[in-house]
Amino acid sequence: MPIRGLRVNPGKYGDLIENTLTDLRESSVLDRMWSGDYSVWKPEPAGIADRLGWLKIAQKMREDAVRLQRFALDVKACGYTNILLLGMGGSSLAPGVFRAAFGVCDGYPDLAVLDSTDPGAILYHANRLDPAKTLFIVSSKSGTTIETISFLKYFYNWMSDRLTAGVAGDHFIAITDPGSSLAELANRYSFRNTYINAPDIGGRFSALSYFGLVPAALMGVDIRRILDSSLKMEKQCRENDLSMEKGNLGCILGAVIGTLARGGRDKLTIITSPAIECFGSWVEQLIAESTGKEGKGILPVVSEPVGPPGIYGDDRAFVYLKMAGDDSCDSVVALLEDAGNPLVRLSMDDLYDLGGQFFLWEMATAVAGHIMGINPFDQPDVEASKILTGKLLEDYGKDGRLSDETPVLTCDGISVYGKPLSENMEGMLEAFLKQAEPGGYVALQAYLQPTGETDHALDELRTKIRDRYKFAATVGYGPRYLHSTGQLHKGDTGRGLFVQFTADDARDVPIPDEMESKASSVSFSVLKRAQAMGDRDVLLNAGRRVMRFHLGVDVTDGIETLTATI
Repeated sequence: MPIRGLRVNPGKYGDLIENTLTDLRESSVLDRMWSGDYSVWKPEPAGIADRLGWLKIAQKMREDAVRLQRFALDVKACGYTNILLLGMGGSSLAPGVFRAAFGVCDGYPDLAVLDSTDPGAILYHANRLDPAKTLFIVSSKSGTTIETISFLKYFYNWMSDRLTAGVAGDHFIAITDPGSSLAELANRYSFRNTYINAPDIGGRFSALSYFGLVPAALMGVDIRRILDSSLKMEKQCRENDLSMEKGNLGCILGAVIGTLARGGRDKLTIITSPAIECFGSWVEQLIAESTGKEGKGILPVVSEPVGPPGIYGDDRAFVYLKMAGDDSCDSVVALLEDAGNPLVRLSMDDLYDLGGQFFLWEMATAVAGHIMGINPFDQPDVEASKILTGKLLEDYGKDGRLSDETPVLTCDGISVYGKPLSENMEGMLEAFLKQAEPGGYVALQAYLQPTGETDHALDELRTKIRDRYKFAATVGYGPRYLHSTGQLHKGDTGRGLFVQFTADDARDVPIPDEMESKASSVSFSVLKRAQAMGDRDVLLNAGRRVMRFHLGVDVTDGIETLTATI
């Protein structure tokens, strides 16, 4: 069913999707959304009426694009060679997409994103960066995100120790909401610039606001073209035509994924051309955090090696996002389609079409939320992990230690925490995975330093789990996933299995109590451990099944050992 840039093969779900589109048309959902009617989702305005700014932000940003690009030229002229963005979740994922897609633009600084509290990740950047040529972007909607503020305190002091007194602030800019404590810090420490974002936009819907576009401009991306692409998609998503043949793209995509989820196809598998694989991580947060609540949820499966149709369960739906001229995934996608799987094809002419894709998926997610009967703009189960982490850190401040459970098994340098399901290491992971229910999934949660070697080892493990048990397996680094899929893990149907990985840190890094202070009450290693423990406890309290493997000092060897047991 061809539509401009979108084609749907609904499989056996065609009639259900048509019925959904009829319901959307008869209830005037589109007109109500564009008028800001909160009752599209819930009978009360709380958490909705003040979160609809994403619908119209692109035009406002288009009017500001020249100013942003002038600032980018000023930064470029100052000789900066590197930018490090300090942020989590909605503050970091869109900039990461721009960097991965566009690379290093000629003459502009190279942008990297820090969204890990692992001490090794902190030290990696501290050891490679030249302070005189580095600009930091401190990005937090609330201004109180514990990871981001910890990064800021560490790197501000790092910069102050290496530069002439009083100039460190010139190497920092802030992106935040009005009146936040981060805005106050930026003013107090004379940051080079502070961008105050529209407060009526949630983090995961902020790609086309300052949170996404300031970093993009600084690395040399033509944000006017990004916004023009978005505005073109926005115009298309205002159309009231909801016919499958030529209708509103955002509404149709939302109707498809929402209807399929209600029909049991709730593992939304995103396949992309290699050049835009990075886009999947942004979609993952948007879909998971928006839909995983009230005992419902759509699990995004991203960056998964594509396999033959026979290894997938009947809970999968597929989206194929293809760059023009790239047919590298065409044959495997055709096999999935021929096997009767529902599949949506999306196309992009060039990288600047990412602007349109950001808006398309935001609209589709909002529509899917309506279909599923949830508020797609809140995250009610995220706060619990933050509270428990804070309590653990408070206890640590009192007695200098984190209390932990006793391992049920220790062998070959690996300690296992959880229920004793086997007497030996060979059977422990297998016994845990055999608890999977129909329609279940496994989430691998890695509180480890993100490296290429660890990425590869985790991908091998997730693929072997999928091929052996025929259910979806996802991978997320902690605490990054807490700001992405963490909401879904606690708020969905409850059929997930959660495997945590921790390890010994070769070195630790103290977190300064304050900027310009040498005193430190806690370290990044302690923070990371508290976040893992806090999230584990919240999962257990929600009735989820969790097993933790502490890998000791050799991370990749430990993961490979566990992979061999399956």
